[in-house]
Amino acid sequence: MTQHYDLIVIGGGSGGIAMANRAARYGARTALVAAGPLGGTCVNAGCVPKKIFWNAAHLAGQMKMAEEYGFDTVTPRFHWARLKQQRSAYIARLNERYAQGLDGNGVTLLRGHARFSGAHRVDVGNTLLEAEHILIATGGQPVWPDIPGAGLGITSDGFFALETAPRRVAVVGAGYIAVELAGVLHGLGSEVSLVMRRHHFLNDFEPMLREHLMDAMLHQGINLLALRQVREVEQRTDGLYLHFHDGDCLGGLDAVIWAIGRRPNSSELGLEQVRISVDTRGFIPVDAYQTTSAPGVYAVGDVTPGPALTPVAIAAGRRLADRLFGGQTDRHLDTHLVPTVIFSHPPIATVGLSEAAAQLQYGEEAVRAYRTTFTPMFRAFSSDPEKTAMKLVTVGPEERIVGLHAIGDAVDEMLQGFAVALRMGATKRDFDDTIAIHPTSAEELVTLR
Repeated sequence: MTQHYDLIVIGGGSGGIAMANRAARYGARTALVAAGPLGGTCVNAGCVPKKIFWNAAHLAGQMKMAEEYGFDTVTPRFHWARLKQQRSAYIARLNERYAQGLDGNGVTLLRGHARFSGAHRVDVGNTLLEAEHILIATGGQPVWPDIPGAGLGITSDGFFALETAPRRVAVVGAGYIAVELAGVLHGLGSEVSLVMRRHHFLNDFEPMLREHLMDAMLHQGINLLALRQVREVEQRTDGLYLHFHDGDCLGGLDAVIWAIGRRPNSSELGLEQVRISVDTRGFIPVDAYQTTSAPGVYAVGDVTPGPALTPVAIAAGRRLADRLFGGQTDRHLDTHLVPTVIFSHPPIATVGLSEAAAQLQYGEEAVRAYRTTFTPMFRAFSSDPEKTAMKLVTVGPEERIVGLHAIGDAVDEMLQGFAVALRMGATKRDFDDTIAIHPTSAEELVTLR
């Protein structure tokens, strides 16, 4: 039996759900096919559970500082299993809320794997779906290394399945997932080693940020192992052992977590049926309007080469629905100023160009950077305070701000409003003319000299 719709969405993650709901509200007959839990990676094995564990690690740090503010010494006992249970219940409520939202908007939800069987046609088991418009929003999954013993480790997905905190753990990777997991585990009491192939992590970010974070992590006691490439993982009676290509070894580990990247879920979609080719990494190329090479087929989120961020997928999906069903013919997502937060310890907030990228784009003489490093007032009583660092990158005689970068307490909550200012074309003079809110760390961004 064939079912006919105006829109078929393949994937039940944030981007797919966002487009399905908005299209349905415009009156489009919409079906969404989900193979896994609603909410996708972000809700089930990404942003949401990660932030819950980050909150716990952050609270542990706050309790250590309480004595400096006159409280009796606090010696908390953390219960990993209890937090995991509460996290799972919270995520289950989110899954149900997504299902209720789809139902409330009249979206037909089908459970299963979707595969193209021809132009404008998708098979879900024995059911054939047809629609003029089809969205691919199948997300991605963690990459496993192709080395002996890799299966003795776990990925970021496996981290969220841990029943207890590992006593000694190695996180292998140098991206934001790696530094986030390393910080969370250390904050909750694990002995952590971060294994990197290069000299440093966060290679694509403003160097000030990664240098400051590396210093902070070393000071906290996290073992940073640079220029290490894992050759093999071995199980011994006293734990797991990482063998490196240089002959060195790291052993006695309770867990090894692979955080070496993610790959798109594109291989099982039958893309050849609609003549869509993927790039060398498996991503589906799209234009600025999320359109693939096949007429009537679109893609958003982690299955595309764009920024792998949940808000980006949501925004792309909603704008696509606006264009296809809302009469907004030129509506599309502009990704040139995407604010990003890394929930490391301390957190990182960044939007726009690094100083080096601005010099490359505009020329060295056109670029001027303003920077500061200071002790936030919250840490004024600490004998060894963790500092905050900030940088503004400006271009031209009007000093238009093209980059804003910060690392330290609460910068994650500061960034959203500043990102709006950058999108509106704010200049250094605009920041200077804004009255500072005192005493805060945020005021440093409008008082830089």
